[in-house]
Amino acid sequence: MNIQLSIVIVNYNVTRLLRSCLLSIQHYIGDIHYEVIVIDNASTDTSWKELITEFPDFHFIASEQNEGFSKANNKAIETAKGDYLLILNPDTELEGSYIKEILEFANDQPKFGCLGVRMHDAKGNFLPESKRSVPDMFNSFEKLFVNFKNNNSKSYYRNDIGEYDIDEVEVITGAFFLVKKDIYKKAGGLDEAYFMYGEDIDLCYTLLNQGLKNYYYGKASILHHKGESTVKDEVYLERFYGAMQIFISKYYKEAKPIQYSFLKAGLKLRHQIEKIKLK
Repeated sequence: MNIQLSIVIVNYNVTRLLRSCLLSIQHYIGDIHYEVIVIDNASTDTSWKELITEFPDFHFIASEQNEGFSKANNKAIETAKGDYLLILNPDTELEGSYIKEILEFANDQPKFGCLGVRMHDAKGNFLPESKRSVPDMFNSFEKLFVNFKNNNSKSYYRNDIGEYDIDEVEVITGAFFLVKKDIYKKAGGLDEAYFMYGEDIDLCYTLLNQGLKNYYYGKASILHHKGESTVKDEVYLERFYGAMQIFISKYYKEAKPIQYSFLKAGLKLRHQIEKIKLK
């Protein structure tokens, strides 16, 4: 039997959310051949093991240590048999039987890179990171220091594209990231230099540089319990701003030194501001 889709989920201490995610897959996946691979990233809460008997058709992997989001996904994907991969956060829930429709859309695109969908939080608020631009000197200043989330410009958040539209974008989110397995492998997978955050931007940028096209599919929505699986502390800040530093060093330090200097200074300043807010 040819497996069309491998759904890959990295879990870390969010058993309750993971269960809801898996139930939504069972309810909405529709008439396709698929597999689910859950990799636990050395959770301190071992209650996730109860899900092994609750979801006997899904494959569970236990990591001995938490090596980060990128490494865990790459490890799980080594076992994946699907033509397509869907990297999915454990704090998300599918909300419709649209997976078959999305796969058909992807198959119809001659230069398909990756695809993301419309995300909203538990209060129904649209999450603008569903569709983004590659960070540059101008949109990064906007993102770091100005709240332009609700304007209609082609900015860091692609507000020029309607939230229910289907269109090309540069960057989608790793919370729902559909990509062909062979394309993922050719791109080198998620860059393991990123422990958490930034790896989705990097992979999207890699696909664009390979001449592929990334898509936002606003006809399909997921619930993203944003923030419930993340503790906003100094470790979070170090990982988040550290990830952005990895990206600009990798792509701008030599190729765009002026942008690199500007972005480095901006990231450092914003990081300091956020650290002060924690105190």
